[in-house]
Amino acid sequence: MTNVYLLFGLGNPGMEYVFTRHNIGFRVIDELARRCGVKLRQTMREALSVQTSLAGQKVVLACPLTYMNRSGVAAKVLLRHYSLDAAQLLIFYDDLDLPLGRLRLRPAGGSGGHRGMQSLIGLLATQNFPRLRLGVGREKLAGGDLAGEKAVADYLLAPFSAAEEEIVHDAVSRAAAAAELYLREGMEAAMNRCNPAPD
Repeated sequence: MTNVYLLFGLGNPGMEYVFTRHNIGFRVIDELARRCGVKLRQTMREALSVQTSLAGQKVVLACPLTYMNRSGVAAKVLLRHYSLDAAQLLIFYDDLDLPLGRLRLRPAGGSGGHRGMQSLIGLLATQNFPRLRLGVGREKLAGGDLAGEKAVADYLLAPFSAAEEEIVHDAVSRAAAAAELYLREGMEAAMNRCNPAPD
């Protein structure tokens, strides 16, 4: 096991998905790459990635090319390639059950019904890896908690509105800052900073 962290955003490849709710995890990786002054490139069939340093740690920034429901395939390949343990992952992904703009960092946990996380947990055979959920909310989802599977899928694959984008931009920036704090000071310090509702 090497002293490297894999920062892994969940989303779908392709320009048509860039600004959708489901791709907010990719946007955090893009922001981290911007802060590091690097660009992701296709180094293997399953992902775009780049090796760099962040907050004094060696990191690999990555976005899978496998589509959301097969995210675990790319994560497993990257972990094996860099000789990493699942505990060295930090996953960024969308969460319907958090209000838009809220963040929730946790050291482990279940999938919460998220297909990308189900793939990761299934293929890695563990729930014990850190994850940072970014709220995309159900506020504008027709039917709310009672919405059917197709309505939920359509909602997640729709772009944020212009009014939502300002909140999303701030959430992505705070998520990137939380990742830096996690790498620099550890999980507890990062959780204490990012999990409370923003002022």
